[in-house]
Amino acid sequence: SPDQHSHVTKIGLTLSVSCVVLTLGDRAFEVDRAVRSVLAQCGERVEVLVIGNGCPVPPLSDSVKTLQIPENIGIPAGRNRGVEETTGEVILFLDDDGWYPSADLVEHVRGSFEADRRLGIVSFRVVDDEGSTARRHVPRLRTGDPKRSSDVTLFLGGGCAIRREVFEVCGDFPGHFWYAHEEIDFAWRALDHGYRIRYD
Repeated sequence: SPDQHSHVTKIGLTLSVSCVVLTLGDRAFEVDRAVRSVLAQCGERVEVLVIGNGCPVPPLSDSVKTLQIPENIGIPAGRNRGVEETTGEVILFLDDDGWYPSADLVEHVRGSFEADRRLGIVSFRVVDDEGSTARRHVPRLRTGDPKRSSDVTLFLGGGCAIRREVFEVCGDFPGHFWYAHEEIDFAWRALDHGYRIRYD
């Protein structure tokens, strides 16, 4: 279980946070918007990495790290590279066409992980431009109110936060999946090791 692991969050210390944005190179405006929404977060600085998965990375702020992978290695393997190339104790994954509308998101997420050692993954509520939540973005059987948080057994890879320790204990996303269902595999392994997954 998580309580048995050697890494222990120390009271009074702030968890460091990284954000990985994976792009295929056809959304320059959206990538810039995503990055700006991360850099605008309140509190401690967030390390930002943009990965060009088989494509050039568009020009970005000098404070943003970039990694250009020569050929598309698939979404799960691309996100695994993001874990390798960042240092945060919590890793945010943000699809290149998404952004954070609230500057308080990272502090909220950081506080959630600091308050609960068993919390391994947080899946974010995803809305469209009109504020509607798609049913497929609420990872529970009976959706009900999409603004209600709850423990779940699944998460959305393009809008989530994962404690780095979960990767160290459970292993990487299954890169050979290429696209889709890697979150299911990862979630089940995390649950098997005693971590909680929260839709928030």
